[in-house]
Amino acid sequence: MNLDTHEPVAENLGVLETAALLRELTAVLLDTTDFDEALTRLVIVARDAVPGVTWCGFTALRAGEPAGVAASDPRLAELDDLGHGPDSPAMSAVHRREMVLSADLATEERWPAWTARARTLGVRGVLAAPVDVDDHVIGAINLYADTPDALTARRQLTAMLLAEHAGLLLAGVRGRARRTALADEIDESLLQEGVVGQAIGVIMTQRGCPAPEALQVLRSAASALSIPLREVAERLVVTVSRSRGA
Repeated sequence: MNLDTHEPVAENLGVLETAALLRELTAVLLDTTDFDEALTRLVIVARDAVPGVTWCGFTALRAGEPAGVAASDPRLAELDDLGHGPDSPAMSAVHRREMVLSADLATEERWPAWTARARTLGVRGVLAAPVDVDDHVIGAINLYADTPDALTARRQLTAMLLAEHAGLLLAGVRGRARRTALADEIDESLLQEGVVGQAIGVIMTQRGCPAPEALQVLRSAASALSIPLREVAERLVVTVSRSRGA
């Protein structure tokens, strides 16, 4: 779609405003590994930070199937799911890989059933921008206005930047989730491994701490001494065995 560039220059420049939005979005998504929680945080930040936007939703698909929906107002969540099939702004944005705008739903003809329901819920304008997360997840961020023509060129530009930035941040969320899951698997494997498991048991007994904390003590020692974790465990077990035999 082409942006309307006939608005005053001041309306097209919300540089500081957009920078603040992206900064806030980065801050709230950097500390989570839960994708659904990240989507919820995203739609709330976008709703509150983009002028003219009354509600915000996100439609996420994994390998062509619905992976999740988030809505700043649960009452409007149905507008973001796949209940309307391909006939919705979100799915149009996903399929066309470009931003989709309806400034005034009173004259909209592309999604009849969706539009009728949206107007019943008080929506008067919608903008959907595609979001590329990674090779397995794509989606669209959906901005809703309760007055016609509220989604101006400036808001359209903000939405484009928001979608691009959100894709990068959500990819980070999924990456951290994968690394956390892998680390948990490694930890579980180490806890069950011979000498490392014995060393963890020794630390748990000495410190009265749980196994994950004991494993972290071993890791810290290995890092400080610049030697492999297994060697630290072996040294600890040998030392304790000798002291018991003395």
